[in-house]
Amino acid sequence: MRTPRFLFAPMRTFFALMVAAALAITGLLAPPASAQDVPTPPNENWSFDGIFGTPDLAAAQRGFQVYSEVCSTCHAIHQMHFRDLTGLGFNDAQVKAIASTFTVPQGLDDSGQPKEGPGMPANQFRSPFPNEKAARAAMNGAYPPDLSLIINAREGGANYVYGILTGYADAPTGFTMQDAMNYNRYFPGHQIAMPQPLQDGKVTYTDGTPNTVDQMARDVATFLYWTSNPETTERKQMGIRVILFLVLLTGVTYAVKRKIWSDVH
Repeated sequence: MRTPRFLFAPMRTFFALMVAAALAITGLLAPPASAQDVPTPPNENWSFDGIFGTPDLAAAQRGFQVYSEVCSTCHAIHQMHFRDLTGLGFNDAQVKAIASTFTVPQGLDDSGQPKEGPGMPANQFRSPFPNEKAARAAMNGAYPPDLSLIINAREGGANYVYGILTGYADAPTGFTMQDAMNYNRYFPGHQIAMPQPLQDGKVTYTDGTPNTVDQMARDVATFLYWTSNPETTERKQMGIRVILFLVLLTGVTYAVKRKIWSDVH
């Protein structure tokens, strides 16, 4: 008497699972080296960490300066308008002055040709390249990502950005580098197309803060956290008010309960 064919399917599935488990245990199914080589960025302390943490606005303002003088030559922040800078503590006059230092598209002239002029608070930050193809042509095939939401888009957030900016180093002996690539301790695969953007003294801070690579990296990471989460301060302040209201309401409710039931034994 032959075993029915339909009984072989569960048996084959069972044995396949057993073989896969055995291979995984022995390491034969380990992911490729490129998938494993994802270094962990340094774990830094940030002012916006924790339930009640908020961005350090002075650091974020310095970070905006770093972005404007260094990062904006390659990276856009499309989601931001100049008027949004009031959230960093700039007043309307300062925002207007900042916007005027940028050149932005201003429609067409009388002959139908595109024209440009000084920015206004209502304008968006412009991209340094007209399109992705032009960006890749200028950057040896690499495409600089938009930084508006980079902190939320990358695992590790601000630590990732800080790690990349401070992780440039000489390649270890025996490490094979591709052409036009740069070694970075914290970039996946350790090879990044972006040359090291920050050097000590690259930006001159008007408030006298030391302009080291470490400081500039912290400041621009703080600024980019703000661009990714511009409502953080208001949201956390609202949360504090809600918590205080709930604590007060709990106290009042308990007092009313004690009053109502005080004569009940």
